[in-house]
Amino acid sequence: MSDASSQTQERPQGWRPATYYPDPAIHALDPRFEKYWLKLSAVERLATGLRWAEGPVWFGDGRYLLCSDIPNQRIIKWEEETGAVSVFRKPSNFANGNTRDRQGRLITCEHGGRRVVRTEYDGEITVLMDSFGGKRLNSPNDVVVKSDGSIWFTDPTFGLLGNYEGYKAESEIDPNVYRLDPATRKATIVAEGVLGPNGLCFSPDEKILYVVESRGVPNRKILAYDVSPDGTTISNKRVFIDAAPGTPDGMRCDIDGNLWCGWGMGDPELDGVVVFAPDGVMIGRIALPERCANLCFGGVKRNRLFM
Repeated sequence: MSDASSQTQERPQGWRPATYYPDPAIHALDPRFEKYWLKLSAVERLATGLRWAEGPVWFGDGRYLLCSDIPNQRIIKWEEETGAVSVFRKPSNFANGNTRDRQGRLITCEHGGRRVVRTEYDGEITVLMDSFGGKRLNSPNDVVVKSDGSIWFTDPTFGLLGNYEGYKAESEIDPNVYRLDPATRKATIVAEGVLGPNGLCFSPDEKILYVVESRGVPNRKILAYDVSPDGTTISNKRVFIDAAPGTPDGMRCDIDGNLWCGWGMGDPELDGVVVFAPDGVMIGRIALPERCANLCFGGVKRNRLFM
């Protein structure tokens, strides 16, 4: 286990791009992080002016990145070859988390529609799930697709709390983590009792599911579950990381099983990205001038981190 506040670095407020290498915003807290730190690289600002950036997803076949700007009701597109930033979808129905299915289609969690949707190749939108047991979902938040094509997502109440990131409404169902079978469209609850389920991701071998408990008491936590051999259920709930004053949100695993986590809440000693090894030790940190809500890997060689 690791106390996520135990190793932090101070940095000045505001965006200050590095003027030399290695970038001082990147910190190795353990020798294991050196493998992932290209010393002739630096943190770059690709776009600004978003109110709350979420759900980045990489489209390698088109060499572009999509991300949600939830309060502005839009999904933004950034093109790797030109650096151009444009609006991919507006209104977005308060889109939050995004990912791609095994056929390369965009899967999106919508706060406004209280649903999970798929964008077809022709741009049409298919509703995959908006209710369970006759009750409307709350506000699907983050989503991942397993190698078998199943769609796993979290459904906290955050989008129902006001009219900034969704539409204020009463919850009809407890916050849960769901699995949706794409062939049968059958949905099952895989995790109950998670306090504010948020970001989630699988380990590289898909034997572990990580889930952020963003309303954990007294601290936020990253939970870990064992995935059953048939890939349909999870068990052995445990605390992988007690975040202490940290605020993990979205996260992704790299091919070595390290967990890269969006982090922070307006504190310059916390804002940015933190990296945990599979044993739960914090091995690296990337300081940013603001909280990082989510991230993903991308680029031609899948060796760029978009935060």
